[in-house]
Amino acid sequence: MKQVIVSALAAAALWSANAMAAEVKVLSAGAVEPGLHKAVELFKKASGHDVKIQFNTTPQIAKRLEDGYVADVVIAPPAALDQHAKNSKVVTEGRAMVGRVGVGVTVRPRAPVPSVGTSEALKQAVLAADSVVYNTASTGIYLERLFERLGVGEQIKAKTTRYANGEAVMEHVIKGKGNEIGLGAITEIKLYEAKGTLKLVGPLPADVQNYTAYAAALSTNAPSADAGKAFLAFLATPAAKQAFTAAGIE
Repeated sequence: MKQVIVSALAAAALWSANAMAAEVKVLSAGAVEPGLHKAVELFKKASGHDVKIQFNTTPQIAKRLEDGYVADVVIAPPAALDQHAKNSKVVTEGRAMVGRVGVGVTVRPRAPVPSVGTSEALKQAVLAADSVVYNTASTGIYLERLFERLGVGEQIKAKTTRYANGEAVMEHVIKGKGNEIGLGAITEIKLYEAKGTLKLVGPLPADVQNYTAYAAALSTNAPSADAGKAFLAFLATPAAKQAFTAAGIE
């Protein structure tokens, strides 16, 4: 019953805003990119509004907002949105949960495929790899601490390469050679797997998996506030949730 009510409210919001089509500017974390593109296409068909998305890392989003960039909707981890709300950049009410994204392991399609099903297997995989690649953002901070916890941080330090974002990590692995392992958001890996340029080996083992949650909030000074609210309402519908789930966003 709750799902039906949410869908009805979303439909009403879309209908009321549809009288005057608008452009919704979305500033989003990159980890939700594949699911967000699918959800946006559904929203555009249902509402008549256009949507323009810019993807950045969470720290880059914070900097852009501080520098005065104005979007209608911001998608980021809840803790980051809380800080943006304190800084009067987004509103607290009416947030929509997008989902959570886990960390996965990737290699090139014809590269050796390591076993990563257990913590010990993951440990041996990074020790045996010629190169280990991951980012310097929130996922990378977690991985750095995880490798220290597994007792291999110092051992793999010399063969580790890190980048500011997941896209750079994936591109490095694609152009790499030998027994190289990349780690990043499962959604980002799946984007490249769909193109045939990378292979998702699997998620991190359950006992060491790390999830990052993402939510959407309306900007305080949203240029298209009504359309932005309609978009937030749409993100709570079963159709949008299905789009995110299909892209690996839980």
